[in-house]
Amino acid sequence: MEIKIKDVIVHYTQYGNNQGKDVLLLHGWGQNIEMMKPIGDHLKEKFKITILDLPGFGESREPIFPWTLNDYSEMLELFVESLKIKKPIVIGHSFGGRLAINYSSNNRIEKLVLFGSPIRPEKSTTSLKVKTLKSLKKLPGMNNIAEKMKKYIGSRDYKDASTIMRQVLVNTVNKDLTENAKKIEEPTLLVWGNDDEEASINDAHILEQVMPDAGLVILPGTHYAYLENLNQVIKILNEFL
Repeated sequence: MEIKIKDVIVHYTQYGNNQGKDVLLLHGWGQNIEMMKPIGDHLKEKFKITILDLPGFGESREPIFPWTLNDYSEMLELFVESLKIKKPIVIGHSFGGRLAINYSSNNRIEKLVLFGSPIRPEKSTTSLKVKTLKSLKKLPGMNNIAEKMKKYIGSRDYKDASTIMRQVLVNTVNKDLTENAKKIEEPTLLVWGNDDEEASINDAHILEQVMPDAGLVILPGTHYAYLENLNQVIKILNEFL
């Protein structure tokens, strides 16, 4: 399905229990709907699932100018309003988690779940393609998804991305979200890999300290610990949600 938001065509999918609470899933940089579907597919019996390709990724169009994180949040506000989603449970990974923090600090949500979501400025904006593909290929059963991701990640890496998406990357990774996190009063679950090289475990501890109602679960694994420990994560989500 597609919808036009802020002059950008946004591709999304909705499925699951129409009578259940809304769950909004936000993928990481250079990724797409496929990376969050394993979570959505396990929650669809109880919840109404919405996953979108963020503008500039997957089948969604690029922004017409270099967006900031606030621009992505405004897009998400309009998207949620257009689809009549009420107080969603927001689940984000990496860049999607950063967006979730920014969005949730200014909008009503039910609960928040963050998978490996850095809150401080990134030290490097290069080699995203290589790091992501290497990590994906290590995951059980994820080889097919890794192959699908090549065409998306390859064109979104800083080195190969369009001029607009390069500036978007710079704009979005250089914002410190600590103050935004402090404003989020809703229950928040933090899930981190103990060997995450993309989102420092220190950020997880900072979030746990500054957020009014946050709990941290550290799992064995990398930046994709939520997929590497999928069955355990689903059990944790079922308890939390």
